[in-house]
Amino acid sequence: MIGCDGEVLANRARKIVMPIAIAMIGKPVMYPISPHPISVRMPSPRCQPKPRRLSFIAVNHLEGHALTVRLVADVGFPYLLLLVSGGHCQCVAVEGVGRHVRLGGTMDDAAGEAFDKVAKLLGLGWPGGPALERLAAGGDARRFAFPRPLLGRAGCDFSFSGLKTAVAQEVGRQGTGALPVQVAADIAASLQRAVADVLADRATHAMAMMRERAPGADVLVVAGGVAANGAVRAALESLAGDYALPFSVPPQWLCTDNAAMIAWAGAERFAAGLTDPLDIAARPRWPLDPDAEKVRGAGVKA
Repeated sequence: MIGCDGEVLANRARKIVMPIAIAMIGKPVMYPISPHPISVRMPSPRCQPKPRRLSFIAVNHLEGHALTVRLVADVGFPYLLLLVSGGHCQCVAVEGVGRHVRLGGTMDDAAGEAFDKVAKLLGLGWPGGPALERLAAGGDARRFAFPRPLLGRAGCDFSFSGLKTAVAQEVGRQGTGALPVQVAADIAASLQRAVADVLADRATHAMAMMRERAPGADVLVVAGGVAANGAVRAALESLAGDYALPFSVPPQWLCTDNAAMIAWAGAERFAAGLTDPLDIAARPRWPLDPDAEKVRGAGVKA
């Protein structure tokens, strides 16, 4: 694994002496305090510090995830990104700052969404993903044979709606009332294993597609909230090892949405000469690859 440690981060942080630009997320995101997106109010021109004339950069929070690994590891372009979170699940060829090509995406639910909804079914707290992972640690991942949607199918699209439904049906078969702790743990572990298997299979296809597109791309990067899941990280690191491919993932505290990733993406965009006017409008949807054909399926995420 390419090293991702606090010392590297601290050394890079020491180089920041004086602010030269302001980066701000440019689209609504999901926050734990609300089940609905919170709109982003972009700054008015009056907020611009006139004496220093700071630049302004609107950041796509998906690009924040896509570039975070470069904050803590020496990863050059191009690289294959598997972006997995509560709202998004896609394989992306990251060719440069602001240059992303989507190779595949989810046709319905994202992996993190499946974790969160099953966690709610099991009566776990919020956020559901970490709570489900803690429960799964004491479970038997072989007890329930949940489906692996699209396993072996060509391409690298995803589908998790059927898996989520299968888990809900199994919970219903267990009867009314709270599940025995061991049964709940086994369900959590079996779901986690199924998701990890699907992600590894889809990543295998994405690696083949990436080799055709960019033969020099030699790193598999995983980012997003689900990248903090230990079982998912282990499965994907093992996959990369099987193909002798370097594997890089941000530390867990940088996987979920955070200000550091927005600041870093802003710094990358600023260095590339990509700045924005102060009157830019917040975007309700902001896909990494606006030219990509929409994935066919219900509930498609950008």
